[in-house]
Amino acid sequence: MLLSARLYAIFRVPPFGAIQLRAVKKEQKHYHFDWTLIENPGARFENMVAVHLLKWVHFEQDTQARELELLYFRDVDGREVDFVISEKAQPILAIECKFDDSDISKGLKYFKGHFPQCEAWQISFKGEKDFLSKEGIHVCPALKFLRKLI
Repeated sequence: MLLSARLYAIFRVPPFGAIQLRAVKKEQKHYHFDWTLIENPGARFENMVAVHLLKWVHFEQDTQARELELLYFRDVDGREVDFVISEKAQPILAIECKFDDSDISKGLKYFKGHFPQCEAWQISFKGEKDFLSKEGIHVCPALKFLRKLI
């Protein structure tokens, strides 16, 4: 009998573990290199962004010798930011992914409040809003943000 098997190539994203934020420390998220395998459109969009951010982090590490790491943030109260890029263990970029235009994520506002020097973005797949919030969070369509990477 011939059995068909699928091989899934994934990568893991560890949590950003800032003690003052009561962050989770052990749970890792995983993403597929081939995001087309994911059926849910919102999860597929987040996975696509993860792949592009990982590519950018690797590019910066290889060409500029930057000490970057792709992480995510979640605390024990359930606040979450989809992606945090840190340099030398300090957050420099926080990204929250939304499928449509929506209010700014409470998790992103919380994170930005604790790390005001960290650039923060909320990007959307289908959204059209494009502004800078009073908290200093950029809200825009994903294409505008992703064009900045490479």
